[in-house]
Amino acid sequence: MITAQKQEQLRGWFIGRIPDDLFEELAEVTVDREEITVIGRIPGPRPVEDASPAEREAAIEGRIQEFRERTRDARIAVARDAEHRFGRKVSWGVECDGGRALFTHVAAPVMTRLRQSERLVLDTLIAGGVARSRSEALAWCVRLVQQHTDDWLTELRESLEHVQRVRAQGPDGEREEDEPTADGE
Repeated sequence: MITAQKQEQLRGWFIGRIPDDLFEELAEVTVDREEITVIGRIPGPRPVEDASPAEREAAIEGRIQEFRERTRDARIAVARDAEHRFGRKVSWGVECDGGRALFTHVAAPVMTRLRQSERLVLDTLIAGGVARSRSEALAWCVRLVQQHTDDWLTELRESLEHVQRVRAQGPDGEREEDEPTADGE
């Protein structure tokens, strides 16, 4: 769990490190134990009079692909610096005319033990065609919970941040990154 202050510092680092002409705006920086995901806003394609929805969608897709190829070297340079500094992989994505596309992202395996009643839920999702495997069904369940419990998860995250602040005030509190250890390193 990353504190709000560390999240702000991470976002600030990316704001300072990403070249000014890469994105119109840095839309979102999300972090977990394995990955930092950076989403930037890019301009949409020029509007074409009488464009059909299919033509408009294809133009947006083309703009995103062009951006991805043109900015690859710059994004790799930033990612290398960030991976070295923060110890996490960096994934990239964009927002363009209301759509969102992720270029790369980590699909981290998660070990879990489920009782039979829980496995039956996953198997029902497979039988109903919602998912092809238990892994995919579990991911679907997580996304469903994510969509419907933002308020609860926000409250939980705030509580965890409070716990971390209290722990940091104790004798074994977190050291600042630049603070030397007892042996001078």
